[in-house]
Amino acid sequence: MLAVNIAVVIGVFVHKIFLQPYVPYIHLLVDYHFGFTKRALIGAIVSLFTSKVPVWLVFALGGTVWLGTLGLFIQLFRRTFGFDAEHWPLFVFTAGSPFFFKNFMHALGHFDIYGCMLAICLLLLPARSIAFVLLAALFSVLLVLIHHIHLLMYVPTIAVIVLLRHYLAYGVKALNLGVGIAAALCVGALFVAAQFLGSIPVPEAEFVQYLHGRMADPSRTNLLSFSYIWYQPLAKEIHDTWARMPSNLLGVPVFALLIWLHSPLWKYFAELIRSLREDWHRRVVTAALIGVSLGYSVLFLIVFDYSRWVSSWAVCMFLILHAVKTLPASREVRLPRSDDRKTEIFGWIVTLIPRVGIIRPF
Repeated sequence: MLAVNIAVVIGVFVHKIFLQPYVPYIHLLVDYHFGFTKRALIGAIVSLFTSKVPVWLVFALGGTVWLGTLGLFIQLFRRTFGFDAEHWPLFVFTAGSPFFFKNFMHALGHFDIYGCMLAICLLLLPARSIAFVLLAALFSVLLVLIHHIHLLMYVPTIAVIVLLRHYLAYGVKALNLGVGIAAALCVGALFVAAQFLGSIPVPEAEFVQYLHGRMADPSRTNLLSFSYIWYQPLAKEIHDTWARMPSNLLGVPVFALLIWLHSPLWKYFAELIRSLREDWHRRVVTAALIGVSLGYSVLFLIVFDYSRWVSSWAVCMFLILHAVKTLPASREVRLPRSDDRKTEIFGWIVTLIPRVGIIRPF
């Protein structure tokens, strides 16, 4: 299954490089030239190294981040579970899931993976001191500056990781509680500023002309067709989402099927929560999972990239599972077994599905 997953990822990458990188490329062109701007941090960093942005940078930068995130996840899995034969099925259902690295490869250049990467870093770093809370706040700020939609995508998962690894493990004190509340308020204020004050203050024609000047190949003007998203108000995004709602809802049964195919993993996760030694830990984890899911429910109502939201929700569940595993347990939980017929069949189906998509399934 692992070998097939590797082959599928290579196939998805080959397919990806023949697609037009409309949204990922224009994000590398936008910087802070016109003042504080939403979705501009990555482009601003790129502008420090080059004044002309080639199209291939989308794939080089995205591929580097993808490989780095994969390496971090392998290290996380090795530390949390290990790579003995007993844990291989669990690895296949997470790393080999069409929700995870295969879909990140299909969405190469989009910014979802940055949230995943920083969340994994927090799962790997020591969580004893207040510095862990401050680092999580810094990561959240960076994510909101990369794309303010991270406030609902990966910032809640980062908050859950901090809650489980720091506050539950080392206790709630006046200092760390105050820092946590202040950090949450700062991240929320930054989101409001990005959403409502981060639009471009000049006419769109002037904005497009500036982006055109940053292109290494100015003849590819079709790659600037998404410049309108820096001018589109929240009300327009919601209107467009609800206009597409009837057709997009047709994909919900497919998403449900894909989630059901991971049932050996979900059963293990549920048993892991039940096995927690402290009853209040179980309640906190359950509330945290509901909170993260509610954030994605809001995303469903606002922006119509449904395949991305479902995939990132599943990735958040995978990452929170690792955080839950660090909490004290009263008993061992039986892992998904490779000699179980149903697990084997579901594992092969999950392995063969190349991706979930960006908007509609597949």
